[in-house]
Amino acid sequence: MTSANDEQCRNLLISLRKIIQAIDQHSIVLKKKFGLTGPQLVTLQAVSFYGPISVTQVSKVVSLSQASVTDITQRLEKKGFLSRTRSSNDKRKTDIVLTRKGAAMLDEVPPLLQERFTQRYAKLERWEQLMIESAFERVVSMMSAQDFDAAPIMLTREEA
Repeated sequence: MTSANDEQCRNLLISLRKIIQAIDQHSIVLKKKFGLTGPQLVTLQAVSFYGPISVTQVSKVVSLSQASVTDITQRLEKKGFLSRTRSSNDKRKTDIVLTRKGAAMLDEVPPLLQERFTQRYAKLERWEQLMIESAFERVVSMMSAQDFDAAPIMLTREEA
């Protein structure tokens, strides 16, 4: 026979698993329907919003390593979504810009999972937002043996 505490812990772990499943499902749809991974979409959005922009700047904006962003931008360039141009400020540097095809793709893709979450979270009362934030911070501290540098982007481990 399980105690109420065991049942609550079980329910919390089920909820965490559902969060992971929602992230995975969103990633699968994005990949199957649009041929993009979450990091690729985030990169496209960053270039669209800030471009022309350097790889270093993109890596800071999306909180991914410069090596990861370099790989992502090369793949997006091969798909015709991005192109590289000489920086207008410094001819020795290269900037990344969104192509028309990239802009058209951004018009087609669904919002990222965190965008939908952010919209719903914003509708909650402030006290409820603080309660959720506090609870999640506690769960993270209980599950993590180390501090992780994490961006507010919901990705699967394979995508990051």
